[in-house]
Order: sequence, then structure tokens, then C-alpha cells
Amino acid sequence: MTLPAKIGKYKIQGVLGKGGMGIVYKGWDSAISRSVAIKAITKASLDAGTLKQVINRFRHEAQTVGRLVHPRIVQIYDYGEDDEIAYIVMELVNGKTLAHHLAQKVVYEIREAGEIIRQVLDGIGYAHGEGVVHRDIKPSNIMINSDGRIKISDFGIAHTESSNLTKVGDVLGTLHYMAPEQFLGTEVSTLTDLFAIGVIAYELLTGSKPFYGSSAVVMQQVLNERPADPSVLNANLSPLMDRVLQKALAKKREDRFQDAREFSEVFREALDATLNLNAAAPTLKLSAPDSSALLSAARLLNAAPVAIAPQATGNVQPVLTGDSAISLDTSVKKARLLLIDDEERILTALKSLFRSRYHVFTTTDGNKALDFLRKYQMHVIISDQRMPVMPGVELLRRSREISPRSVRILLTGYSDLAAIVGSINDGEVYRFISKPWDNSELQTIVAEAVTIALELADTKAAAVALPEKMGAGVLVIDEDEEIFRVTRELIGGLCPVIYAANLEAALAAMQSQEIAVVIADIDSGHEQLSAMLKLLKQEYPQILSIVITTASDSELVIELINEAQIFRFLNKPVNVRLLKSHVHAALLRYLIYQQAPSLVTEHRVQLPEEVRSSSLDQGILDSIKSLRGRWFDAQDN
Repeated sequence: MTLPAKIGKYKIQGVLGKGGMGIVYKGWDSAISRSVAIKAITKASLDAGTLKQVINRFRHEAQTVGRLVHPRIVQIYDYGEDDEIAYIVMELVNGKTLAHHLAQKVVYEIREAGEIIRQVLDGIGYAHGEGVVHRDIKPSNIMINSDGRIKISDFGIAHTESSNLTKVGDVLGTLHYMAPEQFLGTEVSTLTDLFAIGVIAYELLTGSKPFYGSSAVVMQQVLNERPADPSVLNANLSPLMDRVLQKALAKKREDRFQDAREFSEVFREALDATLNLNAAAPTLKLSAPDSSALLSAARLLNAAPVAIAPQATGNVQPVLTGDSAISLDTSVKKARLLLIDDEERILTALKSLFRSRYHVFTTTDGNKALDFLRKYQMHVIISDQRMPVMPGVELLRRSREISPRSVRILLTGYSDLAAIVGSINDGEVYRFISKPWDNSELQTIVAEAVTIALELADTKAAAVALPEKMGAGVLVIDEDEEIFRVTRELIGGLCPVIYAANLEAALAAMQSQEIAVVIADIDSGHEQLSAMLKLLKQEYPQILSIVITTASDSELVIELINEAQIFRFLNKPVNVRLLKSHVHAALLRYLIYQQAPSLVTEHRVQLPEEVRSSSLDQGILDSIKSLRGRWFDAQDN
């Protein structure tokens, strides 16, 4: 086979795989120095009668998945077509499919199988929230990255709320993973995908498919027969897992889980019950731990116990970190750091850096870290990003659910933009630290995080809800007014929505209106707007920022996170549902800050001197400082 030299603007470097209708190539995008996968269909190989339908579906896949941005879904970058071929350019996943591993007789431990299913549910739940039904979930469409991350691929027969490419009566799917409605040719829905995930979970946990045999036999079983309870095939499974998987595989849609979140939560409970059933580890008390209990618990993390220094009484001692000193009140319990990295040498280095100042607990196992967090409060959690089974972004996202008042830091040696955005939107990561790190900088960031965490631990803010009307408004900085119009339509009845076409108009608007949230489209004039967001966060940390961009520059995104404490990111084209959700979350956070101003510390930043002293930024800073006294000011509380 002769390789084409190029497809579109992409240099072809090899073949990754072949399918029934096309070839997947490994390509190189020289414009941004990135390896890509290119799925190409040669039009001449298609029957003239089906050519139009196949190409329409192929184009539909690119359009459908191109708007899905999630760390569990293979990202689509580009689509192209000419007289000879049609092709989709997508993220290159360095790994193998789950089907490949199963064909190699790989047997997954219960915890590993559970993590695979949890990640698949996470990704498919996001797709469902965007109005996309996959309709062909199966092991060959689940990629397992070399670092353990799951990626869902091949939305070639996906259905969207606006799609008319298929109709009732079409039978689409893959035999062993099809739901009853697919065999019957009736309407598919999100529950169809959840049924397929139930089949995969059953297969991973028992080593057998719930339905097997010829096509006719499988159809008969899916429509009429109840599969054996999973615990009959694997005695290590809890009876609770039987109930969960039988519900996932129910014949009637109304008897199944109604969304991915519900399935994931109950599946996790069944998984925990199974692991506890087989656990040999001692049970730990759930009450607030003393030093000896923490040390005992640390042994569960495969870490050498750390010597605990005597507690000081009542005095405030300066902790020197780099160029500045941060005061920690040592009359409170010594802060606790949980460090997670798959490399022991990294953990050893971090432990030696922090053990004299904090209680330090380490592990290479993300699941053990989460189990530990369920029992003990950790003030600061620092996790690597690339780890087997559970990536750091996933760990920090789940740790937020378990321990919302912990401060989370991502320690990373590479920049995956989708993962970075996901960690901010779902995990609310406080800072990103790049490997290799600077010890002084790292100590400064951790000391800041500890100070915040100790304050958060002592703060008891009452629950708040959005009122019918708010005085503080949302400022939309948007050159073409599109985002402004959408935002006004979404929340105009709740609070003022103010429009600014540029930086000058934004600063003028803030002179007359209390602002709770800034929504900034940074694609045009991003340097000035970025400077404003950084300086605004320095002077008014209670204001939440939502950034909208098409940028693929992960370094810019990390810079905005670290220096402007961006609350949420949205990619273009903007998903309206997500925009509304993010704005509501930001307004709620603003109300919490009003009620408990000490919490604003979580978003306070100190900018580098070169940022504060530039002539451009000084002018912006002077304008922002002139606002003092006009709004709720957390710094004066």
C-alpha cells in the first residue's frame, strides 16, 4: 500500500488502522507541531447508491463531536473533503482499545474495571448533556490511553437533537451491546448508551458477556431473558452489584437508570461495597483523627509515617517562602498535605521539601487517595496529572466532591488543554505547577494554599440560593455583542447584564455598576483583557471571571488560571446550557463571598512585579483602584 504524502495540510506518517470503509492515518500538523489521527474515506471505494448517505454521516460525526470538549472524548480538530476523499482530523490517542485488551485476555481487577466504567459514564454523561447520543458504545470504541485515561471514540452513527440522518426503524449498533429498542428499531435515547455501558461493566466484572450466541439468540435474550446475576459468575462481587447491573440491563427503559450521573453514583456505591467485602485493611474511625490515627491511616497509603513536630501554642510564626513571608497561626492543628504521584522519586522529593512544616501523606494510588479523603480531612491536595488508571484531573475532580474545602493543586509535566479546562470547570484547581518545579515557588504556592485551607476549614458559610433579583450585575466584554445578547436572554431577569465592546468601555461600565461576574471574550485584544482580569482579581478577588475563547494555547490558559484565578472557561462555539450553568454558579459564589468575606482569600492573587509595573497595566490598575468603595469590598472586612 502506498501512503499519500499529505492529506489536506497534514503530512502522513503511517497507518494506524483500517476499517470497513476507510483508513486511519497518523498525521502531523506542522502549523502547531502536533501529531494527529486522520480518518479518511476514499469515495471511489463506496457504492454509488450509498455514497451520499455515508459521506453525510461522516460529516455529521465531525460536526457532532467537534463541539464536544471533554477529557473523556476523543477531540475532533478538523474536517476536509474533495472529489476523492473525505477525512476527519482528530486527537491522536497513544493507547489501545478496550476490545484489544480483552482480545489479549487481559483480566481487570475489580477496582480497575470500576474506574474504566466510571470514566466512560463521565464522558457519555457529558455528551448526553450536549444532546448527543452515541448509539454504538462498545469496547472497540473505548480507547485506553497509555497513562490510563479513557477516551470514547467513533460517534459515526451518533444521534443529536437536531439530526435527521436516521429514522425510527433503522437498526444501528453492535450485536452484543445493543439495547432492546435497537433490535426493535424503535427510537433510541440516552438510555440506549447506558444499557451498552451496563453490558461492558458486566463483561469486565465477570469475564463473560450477559448475552451471547448467534444473532437470533442474542436478540431473543436481550428482549426476553434476564442474565445471570454477576455475583454468580464472580463470587467476589457484592449482591448490590447484582442489583445495579440488572437495573442497567432492564428491558423497559423506565426501569433503567435515567441518566449517567445516577448510574455512576449507584455503581460507585456497589463498587465500594464489593471492595469493602474483600478488603483486608483495618477499619478506621470516622471521627476527627488525632496524630496517631493519622499516622496509622498513612500506612494505608503505602507511605512511611512522618515524624510529627510538637505543636506551638498560640504564637504566630512567619514561614519564609521565597521573597515573601506568609504568617501561619500555629495554634491551630498542623496543616495536612496529601501528595499523589506515580513516581516514588517525586514523592520522596516533595516529602523532604514539606515534612518539617506540615503533616505529609503520600501515595501512588489515586483510589487509595480518595478512600483516605473519605475518612480524613486534608487541607491541601497535590496531584500529578499523568498517572495510570486515574489521571490527576479526574482525581482532583472527585476529591472536590469528597472534600470540597480542600485546596487542590495540579502538578503537571505536560499541557493537555482539554484536561486543564476540565480541571478548572469541574475540579476548581487552585494552581497549576509545572514539572520540573522551582522549590521556592512551590513552597510559596503551597504556603498560600495552606493559609487558604485553614481559613476555609474554620468558615461556616450558610447555604445560599439565587434570589429573584440581584443588584450586582454581569459585565460582558464581547466585540460583536453575540455573547452579550445570549447572556442577557439567559439571565437578564435575574440581574443587570452590561455590555462593553472593549477594555475602555468595560472600565467605564464598572464606574457605575456593581459587578459580580465578568464574562470576557479574549480572542480580540487578549493582552489588554488578560491584564485587566489579572489586576481586577488582585484588587477585587470577589469578582468571578468566565473566559470565552477559541484559543488552543495551553500556556495562556494556565497563565490566566494562575494569575487571574479564572472561575470557568468556555470554548467557542459556546454551549448555551453550560454558559447559563457557569454564570449561575459564579453568581452563587459571589453571594457566598458577601456572606462570608473571608472566603474571598481563595481567589486572591499577588501578581509578579513586572505585571504590576508595566505602563499598560499601571493605567488599567489606576482605573480599577478608582472603583474602591463603590462595591462590596472583601478586603475591608
